[in-house]
Amino acid sequence: MEIRITTDSTCDLGAEIAKRNIGVMPLSVILGDRAFRDGVDIVPQDIFDYVEKTGILPKTAAPSIGDYEEFFASYVDAGKTVVHFDISAKSSSSYNYAAEAAKRFRGKVHVVDSKALSSGQGLMVMKACDMLEAGMNAKEIAEKAAALAPKINTSFVPDRLDYLYKGGRCSRMAMYGANLLKIHPLIEMKDGQLYAGKKYRGPMEKCIANYLNDLKEQYPSYDKTRAFITHSTADEPIVETARKKVKELFEFDEVIETIAGSVITGHCGKNTLGVLFIAE
Repeated sequence: MEIRITTDSTCDLGAEIAKRNIGVMPLSVILGDRAFRDGVDIVPQDIFDYVEKTGILPKTAAPSIGDYEEFFASYVDAGKTVVHFDISAKSSSSYNYAAEAAKRFRGKVHVVDSKALSSGQGLMVMKACDMLEAGMNAKEIAEKAAALAPKINTSFVPDRLDYLYKGGRCSRMAMYGANLLKIHPLIEMKDGQLYAGKKYRGPMEKCIANYLNDLKEQYPSYDKTRAFITHSTADEPIVETARKKVKELFEFDEVIETIAGSVITGHCGKNTLGVLFIAE
């Protein structure tokens, strides 16, 4: 039976989705009283414009169990077995809803909690595609991909804390202090949960360079297959700094640049950037 790899829109894989024939289930972004499908009928600039105009952060919503049942049925009814990857269960209800929907299909849908988000989730999806091309069956792919979760470096550095503050993820005092003093905290994911780590200070280009120096020290051994530079529509000098430092410090076979989708952008704001890869 043919296997199809699918994932939530929060994977931030960009053009790789089409290249690897990955099915995508969009989450929703809610602006006021209107709901939009991530990656379908909303782009990050719509969020920036909305927040600038209203001062209100967008809300996000997971697909319902019924939405997932319909999504999975489109593949199973066509004779395919599905291996689906969700954003961390600690960040969204998506995994629980997808897992519940999968019960209807009696072993033909395997649902994996990536315990990551953005292209950290995307790294797991891409590894699943590699496994599929290597001839593994659906159960093997789901189990081996899930086992990678503790090894995936999902981290990023935000430019400003406005969006994190509006979303209730930091205090007003922390936001004002960070913005005034040009402090940019490292945000990293551990066991599916986001935590604030080291605080970088100064212009974003300097902070990104120091962040990458720290990643190199933290992960001396890593899977060289690929890495992602993923950002929320960051300014070119910030992205260029990341490109140069990744080339200088690491030896990845492939470095893929992607722009965060509307769900991820809605939580972190413009100019956030992360370099994500799998450790050994």
